[in-house]
Amino acid sequence: MQDVLFQTAAGPVRLRWTDSGVSAIELPQITDREARAAIAKAGPIELPPFVRDARTAIERHLAGEPQDLSFIPLDLSRASEFHRRVYEAVRALPAGSTATYGEIAARLGKRGAARAVGQALGRNPLLLAVPCHRVLASEGKAGGFSAPGGVAMKARLLELEGIARGSLFASRDPGALPFDAGEAVRHLRERDGRLAHVIDRVGPFRLRLATMQTPFEALAESIVYQQLSGRAAASILSRVVALFGPRRFPRPADLAAAPEPLLRGAGLSRGKIAALKDLAAKTEAGVVPRLSEFRDLAEEEIVDRLTAVRGVGRWTVEMLLIFRLGRPDVLPASDYGVRKGFARAFRRRQLPAPKALLRHGERWRPFRTVASWYLWRVLELPDL
Repeated sequence: MQDVLFQTAAGPVRLRWTDSGVSAIELPQITDREARAAIAKAGPIELPPFVRDARTAIERHLAGEPQDLSFIPLDLSRASEFHRRVYEAVRALPAGSTATYGEIAARLGKRGAARAVGQALGRNPLLLAVPCHRVLASEGKAGGFSAPGGVAMKARLLELEGIARGSLFASRDPGALPFDAGEAVRHLRERDGRLAHVIDRVGPFRLRLATMQTPFEALAESIVYQQLSGRAAASILSRVVALFGPRRFPRPADLAAAPEPLLRGAGLSRGKIAALKDLAAKTEAGVVPRLSEFRDLAEEEIVDRLTAVRGVGRWTVEMLLIFRLGRPDVLPASDYGVRKGFARAFRRRQLPAPKALLRHGERWRPFRTVASWYLWRVLELPDL
């Protein structure tokens, strides 16, 4: 095993590696002066390309330029099977999102193993690459952090990813909505008697956010799924993802560089390849914002920026706004399910035109997302 010590904006970092990949990323408890002396004593070191790339990305990340570190190959051969599964689940958490120890345990099919997950992360040898700072305790608690600096360092790492210190531990559930669902339902009941009847029949509002995808991944998946059955699209997407293993999902740079015959071999059409490459290019250019940047953008600005991507229409962006970002006031007026649900709920013989639906929906502001969810659920009722 070899190692290299280097300075970053957050202090010294030691990176260890084997031929199989990076085996440890540490924040040693030494002073900057001690680190400089150790670096000078070691002298120049010829780094393998994957180590050099990892070092550069870590330096940039800790300097305040958030990096996707999922490209770093890891050597987890010394970890137990359970620990490896925990690390892989945590590595799948995108920057700007969090999960609780209990949720990680549930994703592993080990409900009730939150403490075991916490113990595994307490022994995590790969800080940043296995982003244990994104895993928090329940009931608004920060949880532990074994690296030097403790919870303060945990907060700092999350701040780099767009989670403000003032609200850092305000909502631990990554699937929780960023608005008060109870207030939204009360508002809709007061403003629309017919919709109030629908709410009574459907029951509690149960929308949960999809938390495991970055905006790039969500849009790439939507492009692959266009005009295909769910099973066929899932099969093609799994083959595309397998081309870039062991990554959980290809990065924009990966898709941009992939030869068209390779992607065609996975089942993608030429049109979808062109759309995915355009998405990759616009993501790298900053047209597609990072998840943390969406918080400061209005819905229409998000629509304008994302529909500039080939193959991404307004409906696709509206689904992202609802199911990924949890925006409270989105009414996808062109959606067939919403229109049909409205016709059934309001006893119309014909589907409403999108403009007519938007006019009626003005009374639902600022919670049109919640109204849309109930209209979708109408189609699941045997009668109304």
